[in-house]
Formats: sequence, structure tokens, C-alpha cells
Amino acid sequence: MSSDDNAISSKTQSDTPSDDNGATSSETPLDTPSANTGSTSSKRSDAPSVDDNASSFEKQIAIDQLLQIVLSKGDLSKWAEPAHIGRHRSLDVCHDFGLSPVVQAVKSHNNLNIQEKSICEGENSGESGSIAATPRPMSGLEPCPLLIEAWKELSKAVVNFENEPVGTVAALDTAKDSLNYDQVFVRDFIPAGLAYLLKREPQIVKKFLLKTVRLQSAEKKIDQFKLGDGVMPASFKVCHQNDLNTKEAIVADFGESAIGRVAPVDSGFWWIILLHAYTKSTGDTALALCSPIQNGIRLILALCLSEGFDTFPTLLCADGCCMIDRRMGVYGYPIEIQALFFMALRCASKYLQHQKDGEDLIELINKRLQALSYHIREYFWLDLPQLNNIYRYKTEEYSHTAVNKFNVMPDSLPEWLFDFMPRKGGYFIGNVSPSRMDFRWFCLGNFVAILSSLATSEQSKAIMDLVEERWQELVGEMPLKACYPAMENHEWQIVTGCDPKNTRWSYHNGGSWPVLLWLLTAVCIKTGRPHIAQKALELAERRLIKDKWPEYYDGKRGRYVGKQARKFQTWSIAGYIVAKMMLENPSLASIITLEDYCQGRARPVLRRSRSWSCSTDKAKPMY
Repeated sequence: MSSDDNAISSKTQSDTPSDDNGATSSETPLDTPSANTGSTSSKRSDAPSVDDNASSFEKQIAIDQLLQIVLSKGDLSKWAEPAHIGRHRSLDVCHDFGLSPVVQAVKSHNNLNIQEKSICEGENSGESGSIAATPRPMSGLEPCPLLIEAWKELSKAVVNFENEPVGTVAALDTAKDSLNYDQVFVRDFIPAGLAYLLKREPQIVKKFLLKTVRLQSAEKKIDQFKLGDGVMPASFKVCHQNDLNTKEAIVADFGESAIGRVAPVDSGFWWIILLHAYTKSTGDTALALCSPIQNGIRLILALCLSEGFDTFPTLLCADGCCMIDRRMGVYGYPIEIQALFFMALRCASKYLQHQKDGEDLIELINKRLQALSYHIREYFWLDLPQLNNIYRYKTEEYSHTAVNKFNVMPDSLPEWLFDFMPRKGGYFIGNVSPSRMDFRWFCLGNFVAILSSLATSEQSKAIMDLVEERWQELVGEMPLKACYPAMENHEWQIVTGCDPKNTRWSYHNGGSWPVLLWLLTAVCIKTGRPHIAQKALELAERRLIKDKWPEYYDGKRGRYVGKQARKFQTWSIAGYIVAKMMLENPSLASIITLEDYCQGRARPVLRRSRSWSCSTDKAKPMY
């Protein structure tokens, strides 16, 4: 037993935290339900029928509605396909209407055991599988060749410390200088960690969580200036300290070696979110309750919940502190950080123990969640009616009755926005600061807002409406635009400092990132629209292996491999794996999605756009 395991061995199940309903549970959401076809008829009576004469588009929409209704029932086994049928195909089976639509909608859930056996070498406990294992074919079942290849490449990226896996390197492109791509990035490891959790091999995630929280306690100085105690590393590297390569040590980078010398704001939030995914998928609550992990959570919360001069509940951040890791004009209150902040607070509140200062921290979290959710939902949200309101804003308003609270100048509205905003749909804009609104679309912030339920159910639907309405702009030929639109000419020179990596439609300035596939898939499952993710995944599958798993793509539609993109980028590989596994088994998305967040009495009354009021889909979200 390692020293990390000793730290948690004394914890018992009596420490298990209760869920939101007060019930204690240690069950993993990945447990396969038993088949029960006896009540199928009573369940099917709730579902709408599909007209055989309907168009393929109408049938697809009906299937999506059926999927959301069925999955909201909870006990999916009652809807399962009879065992003798034995079908196991991807969600494109929805286009084959020879079977009942309900059977098609839950077919992947009914085949959970088959899928797990086809992608795992080990079938024992969640921690006993081989990290290097790849999918193996079952009799009568052809595994996806691309998925097999992806697992092989991901296994090559695994980093070991003292003969135990602790993470994955950022990329394995031997054709270019490694720079810091040979390190384990906290941010980049998230999709890889999720892939191993879905594969029932959580040991690498457990070791990663324990090693990074130990690095958090290291002294953090940049040019004689000390960083906050709660700062998590951006990345770390396993180094050998002698010529015989026998003495190993982990060296962390908190921003002192990074390009631009910017400390990561998002690392601590991603770390908490991955801890929640690990606990939810394995049922191992002892890890979350052990002393090092509890202390790590408290240090992160102390750093981001500290009181200061800010009048907003959002978190003030510098450029380059998140996935947008170079100057892109996101200084202020970027939507990505606010959504991650919200999600991390919700996850942390589930595992904080009440001893010591736990009660006070939980109270602070609840107050901040209420204020933050109100602020983001009210002031960051943009749809066509709100755009028209801003267009007619008056300026220089004073007092609590001001409508234009941030003194935004209507003349600052960019021309592209009026053509980009559809009649049906909306999104959270990139930034809200005094006298300035950044109206750009940032994919990660909007999708995390859906996963964390920072977005209301109506807003989540509107965001997905926007993705469908603006498919060519946001998806194009390679999913998925990190930011839209790109900055050009003089604006690019001023905002990015003439950064050659962030020229128009490249890198984070409108580049396309395959890693975002896993986020797209998770939100599509949560909102009941798997056909969107399926369409995007098919686009990616045509090129990813042929292009050797690049980091990003360039061009207005993502047609070209990025000019400085690394090949065999680990999170591109892992993002595909997670997306593929979730589409094959929609129930797997539950480890990364949070239930609806309700503010109770303090919940504000939100103005609804016309697109919301026209919606007839009243089914509850999956999770």
C-alpha cells in the first residue's frame, strides 16, 4: 500500500456525505440495471408515437424527445430491448425505424455490459484494470477501429511515478520541440481522467488527485513574490535526479515557467470537478474525505471566496489564466472561469466535512452560488430581445433604478453580432465589465454552464438552439470553435500584441478544437439532443486519425491542421474517446453533470425570449 493510500485507509463508510435529498449513497452510477420487460407496456404509454409517414427530420426530433422522456424515468431497464434481439450499434440506429423508437433510444443502456467488455481488458474492480489495456472484440461484435486506435495512443501518453500512473503528457509529437508538452497539465488531463473513469480504471485518476494536492502545498514563488496557498499547479513533470534514472521527483509549474508567466485560475476548479467525477463513478467517498483532499478543497475555497473591493460575485481574472492561455482580451470576468467557479463550488459543497470551518465555508458557498447564478443568468445572458434592449440603452444612468447598470455604450455593439444572433436561441457572452461587454461566443464557458446547471433549462435549450442555427460558424468541418468570431487586423494587433499563434481563425482566435467534442456530447445528452453530438462526431472521425490527432485546426470552417498544432495531442484523443463512449452509453454522462440548481426564495424572475415561450418540450433534463 502506497503512502497516498495510507492517508485515506482510516476512513470508513460512516463518513459518507449525503446527497442533496439527505440520503446516503455509495452506489456508482455505472452499475448496470437488471432487465425488466414486464412493465414495458405501461412505460411506453407515456411516450409519443412516431408517424411512419413523417420526414426523416421530424422522426429525428421525435426520437430525441423520446430519449429525454425515457431517460428521465430513472429505471431504464423497464424500457430495455428484449435480450434475444442482441443489438449493439451507435446512436445512428435512430435512423432505422424498423425497431420501436423507445427501444432505439435506450439500446446503448441495455448493452452496458457488452460495451464495457469490448473496451476493457480487466473485468474486476474499478481499480484493477490495466492502464495500457485496449478494447478487444467480442464474438459477434465488431469494435470501433478508431476507438481501438485512440485507446492505444492514449496508453502511450501515461506518465508513471514510482511505478504508478499519475497522469498523461500533453502531447507525443516527436517532430517538434517538446517545450512543456511533455508535462502533465491539470487542465489537459480532465478528458483523459474521464476516459479512464468510464473505462472502469480509476487508479490513475486517484493517484493524479493525490499527487497534485501534494504539489499544492509546495512553496510557490515567482520573482520573489509568493502566490496564494490554494493555487494548484498548471502542470508537473516527473524528473530523474541522477544519471542512473533511478531517483524520481515531481517538479511542478505554477506559472513561473509558463509562456507569459500567468498562474492558472482554472486548475483548482478542474481538480475539484474531477474529484466529484471520480467519487460519483466509483463510490469511493473515502478519498474525498481524507485529510489531504479536504485541506486542498479548503485552500482553493479560501483563495476564491476571499472578500475584497469587488462589487460583483464573479471572479476577477487576468488574460491567459484558463484554456484561453494567451492574450485574447478576456481580462475581467470571463465566462469560462465563472462557469467553472460555479461548478467547483457546487461540487465542493458535497464533500466538505462540517468539522473545523466546514460549516462556515458551506454557508459562504451557498451565498456565493445564489449571487453568482443571479448575476450570470441576468447580465451575461444574450438573446434577440436582450440584444434589442442593449441596442436602445441610455447611458450615464445613476441610482439603483438604472437599467444600463454597467454603462455599456450601444455604439460598442459589433456589426457581426446582428447577423449572428438568430431569432431562436441565445448564449452567455464572453465578459461583462464596466462600460464593456465582450459579445464573443466561448464554447467551454457555455457548455460548462449547462453541465453545472448554471444555465437554466430554458437557457440550456436556447444555447443548443444556437449551436444548431449557427452550425457552419461554430462547427463547420471540424468541431468545435473555442471562440467566435476571430479578431482581425488592427483589433488583433492591439488585443493580442501581434501574437503570431493567435492570427485570425487559428489557435484560440477562432480555431477549432477536437477536445471540445466530449463537452458537446455531454451537454447534448443532458439536453436530450444526441443527434447533434452524433453529427459532430462523424465529422471528426473522418479526419482525426488521418491527421494524427492534432491539437487544433485552422480556418473559418476548420479545414486545415493548425499551423503550430502538435500531433498526437492527448486531450484530442481522450476527448474523442469520452464522446464516443458517452454516445454509446448516455447514462455515462451522469458522472460529469449536476442536477438543477434552484435559488429558492432568492431566485430572480427572468425575462424569457420568444424562442423559449414557443417551446413545447417540457420534459425534465436527464440529470
